[in-house]
Amino acid sequence: MLSDEQTSPEQIAALRAMTGSRRWHLAEQLYWSARKIKAAGLRNQHPDWSEARLNDAVRQIFSNART
Repeated sequence: MLSDEQTSPEQIAALRAMTGSRRWHLAEQLYWSARKIKAAGLRNQHPDWSEARLNDAVRQIFSNART
């Protein structure tokens, strides 16, 4: 993490104040946003790919992802 990306005490307090379901919802939104960004990048790199091929590639990338 870069020094300017450190979590502030205010951010930590806000996250701790959230319910578990709210944190889960935000994590889910982040996941689907990441998939959309990856699809857009692949679409840019491979404009000839069909939507089915693109979706398969995104699915494969995310199924092999590790933390």
